[in-house]
Amino acid sequence: MRLPKLALYNKILLGFLIGIVAGVAANQFGQAAFFSSYVKPFGTAFIRLISMVVVPLVFASLLVGTGTLSDVRRLGRMGLKTFVYYIFTTAVAITIGLVLANLFQPGRGLPNDTKEQLLTDYRAEATVKIDQALQKPRVTDVLLEIIPTNPIRAFAEAEMLQVIFFALAFGVVLTLLPQEKSQPVLKFFDGVNEAMLKLVMIIMEIAPYGVFALIAALIAEFGLGILSALAKYSLVVFLGLIIHAGVTYPTLLKIFTRLPLRKFFGGIRPAQLIAFSTSSSSATLPLTMECVEENLGVSKPVASFVLPLGATINMDGTALYQGVAAVFIAQVYGLELSLTQQALVVLTATLASIGAAGVPGVGMITLALVLKTIGVPLEGIALILGVDRLLDMCRTVVNVTGDASCASVVAATEGEKLSTNTR
Repeated sequence: MRLPKLALYNKILLGFLIGIVAGVAANQFGQAAFFSSYVKPFGTAFIRLISMVVVPLVFASLLVGTGTLSDVRRLGRMGLKTFVYYIFTTAVAITIGLVLANLFQPGRGLPNDTKEQLLTDYRAEATVKIDQALQKPRVTDVLLEIIPTNPIRAFAEAEMLQVIFFALAFGVVLTLLPQEKSQPVLKFFDGVNEAMLKLVMIIMEIAPYGVFALIAALIAEFGLGILSALAKYSLVVFLGLIIHAGVTYPTLLKIFTRLPLRKFFGGIRPAQLIAFSTSSSSATLPLTMECVEENLGVSKPVASFVLPLGATINMDGTALYQGVAAVFIAQVYGLELSLTQQALVVLTATLASIGAAGVPGVGMITLALVLKTIGVPLEGIALILGVDRLLDMCRTVVNVTGDASCASVVAATEGEKLSTNTR
């Protein structure tokens, strides 16, 4: 299975740039409603098409990857490495966010009239996010929910952690069966996996138009003016994401792999672009898997195991933004967060990122949990909702980059020789 020609990604980039121009023009000339009604649906259709493939692709690829492992102990070893990597990088990301927020203090000096206007404009939306966060179950309930009582319902409702658990259990059992029993099952799901990948490649042909529609509708609705009111906060988040993607991941890649950084970032560029456009790690997953396997040389068993887990539990970019946002909101309200409270931010945001769905906007729900833990007014979420969609696009790129780096590190530490095939 080969990735589409590089020309397609140039078209996607062109669609993205044209979308920005069209969105700005629509915003200036009051055509946001037209774009929302008649342009955005094309982008929504593109995301739905990609999302349609995710559950069968994750299940089939993870089952085949697990079922073809000759040594079950290797599965446990890979699982431990993956979990430790994701938890470690998430904690580092939050720490970077907290350090930058304390250093630059983006919440100091926000005019009162701007504060009141933001609270008024986004209070209703913030209330919805707060209610969703307050309904979150306890940690023990979350852990128990990973075990599906009805796998079919888990597939139907796209409960990714339950799908992953069932696929892993199914795959492990197949390794314990005689080959004459397990091979027909593995061949069937390998065919399903290949079919889903082929479907992804077909869907990607309309990606330039989907990306154009998503970006144009977004800019038409919000414009770029909101960035001026929250420029300092946005820049601190951008800086943190750049540091994490440009320092943390390259450092780990240098330590554990011999993969050239230029080749690594070049190899995952297509996935990063789609991640930026869709703001969804899950929707980007099929392309991330192709990039990592085809461009970086990670084996299918490793990619099939590490990447679906990453799309579900690895939210480095989201965690970093939560660290900045928590301090920003506290500063706006004139609150000083103690070292203990900031340590709680690291702990809570790290734990909240596990099991957070890789879909647009989920960061706001987990942020409400963080704010509740440290005693910062939850209604402060309304202060940052105006720029959340744009920042969500950026942090999703970091999430996907983290998934790819983890797959590369796990593959290298498992003795695989990574190769690059960027074109």
